[in-house]
This record gives sequence, structure tokens and C-alpha cells, in this order.
Amino acid sequence: MPLDAGIPAPDFSLPDETGTMRRLSDFRGRQLILYFYPEDDTPGCTKEACEFRDASKTFAKRDAVIVGISPDKAAAQEKFATKYSLPFTLVPDPDHTIAEAYGVWKEKSMYGRKYMGILRSHFVIDEQGNLADVQYNVKATDSAPKALASLG
Repeated sequence: MPLDAGIPAPDFSLPDETGTMRRLSDFRGRQLILYFYPEDDTPGCTKEACEFRDASKTFAKRDAVIVGISPDKAAAQEKFATKYSLPFTLVPDPDHTIAEAYGVWKEKSMYGRKYMGILRSHFVIDEQGNLADVQYNVKATDSAPKALASLG
């Protein structure tokens, strides 16, 4: 079920790519860009991550934190973050609990084959923990600019 702007963001609590526990409440008082991507080190996901990386200083100037979430394991995310010098947190969601809470774990289809996976999306969460902007099925090259444009 899709989420709408103006409601409280679904809570989460999972270790990040380094094993540090991350909770939604850790980001209270700052804006949070929570972006969901299908798979580490694939062309579209790499492009999206690098767009967020390249704009990370601009996000920081707007007091916004970036967190990427995928169903990959922590080791793959750590390797991805290192390879592309990603200056933000990645959270593995192999059981897709966060993805389901945000409505981005969906049936997909490629070459006639149906499978479950992440719908590329991002959520801008305000300082109080409410959804300020919701973008489902966003293009890899549009996610960072749209998130930046929606910051309060």
C-alpha cells in the first residue's frame, strides 16, 4: 500500500553495512532522504548512488542525511560503498521488512519472468519524522535531484 506525504514515516531498526544499528529516531531533528534501490553495483543503482554521492555536500548544507536501502547483504553494501566512495549510510534489508513497510517490495516483470523486488523510490522525512515527499518508481537519474528539490 503506497504511503502519502504528511503521515509519520514507518519506523525501522536494522544494522547498517558496518553493523551499526540504525533507527528512524536516530535522525530526528534533521531531514532524512531514505532511498530504496534494487541491487548494489548494477548500472542504474550505481548511477543513482553516485548522484547522491555527488550531491551529498549540498544535502548536508540543507541539514539532510542520506540513507540507501537495498535487499543486499551487509558485505555487498560495504564493498559497494567503498568502491564508489559513498559518504552515506547503506542499510541491508535482506528480509525486505523496511521495504514492505514503505510499500516498495513489489512484483516486477522482466522478459516475461515475474519476481519480487524493490521498486526504486525515495522518501524525504522531515525533522519530526513525518513523510514530507514520497516518490515511487523514480528514475535512477531523477532521484537525487527530486529529493534535493523537495527539501524544506
